[in-house]
Amino acid sequence: MKVILSLVGLAFWSGTSVFAAAGVVRAETIFGRSGQVQAEISYEQTQDLYKNVHLKILRSGKIVFDDKVPQESEYDRPIGSLFNEDNQENGNRLPVVDLDGDKEPEVIADFFTGGAHCCIYSLIYRYDKQANRYNNIRHDWGNGGYRLKDLDKDGLPEFESRDDRFAYAFTSYAASGYPLQIWQYRQGKMIDVTRRYPKLVQIHAQQLWQTYRELRHKGDDGKGFLAAYLADKYLLNQGQDGWKKLQQNYRERDRAQFFAEVRKFLRRTGYIKVR
Repeated sequence: MKVILSLVGLAFWSGTSVFAAAGVVRAETIFGRSGQVQAEISYEQTQDLYKNVHLKILRSGKIVFDDKVPQESEYDRPIGSLFNEDNQENGNRLPVVDLDGDKEPEVIADFFTGGAHCCIYSLIYRYDKQANRYNNIRHDWGNGGYRLKDLDKDGLPEFESRDDRFAYAFTSYAASGYPLQIWQYRQGKMIDVTRRYPKLVQIHAQQLWQTYRELRHKGDDGKGFLAAYLADKYLLNQGQDGWKKLQQNYRERDRAQFFAEVRKFLRRTGYIKVR
């Protein structure tokens, strides 16, 4: 499969051991820096537990933030930068980057909750100049995580991800496909801007369709990728064309039930706008 399962690759395991030796407490620190802003996450690892997780942020050498990170549980592992191996090699593993163009870098603390298929979430810290403090929001990525890329070449990065709500929605995890999702961080909020990138959505839809064709050749019904493909088509305002292709190609016995379930799901998740 060529498609978007690439985002599932847990690249952050590379270069670090998965578990500490039984009973051994190991102290770890992840660093990041941008201009005058330096950040570090420190924690203690005992087997698969991650305790005393603290984030410290300094501005011009002065500590502005030093507090415990709100983990969901002690199984949540701080992982530093996702899919940014160059920074990891240079020791700059914690993303400190201006996300919204206000010339103040945000700090992104990523966590992996453990398990075969789940989950990644980010705590994004933003500086409040008037209060001289950092506030944070949380964004859940599900299984796939994200890539931080400047997709429109405006100098500000986007979060390129996928819609993890499609996992298990119509088939097994391994056979599920996922629509493209693109997010921007603006003034303390995450905004879904996927529809602003039709060329990328079109390429993604073509990849999903190609993977569906490959699965059909191997004897799989491919319904997970068909559902994701149709979602991408709605993002392109081409829902009618998408339905036509589904009806022409999906001929399994559960055809009527599958189509009804897809339509209901796309309405519930906002791909089909209810008027």
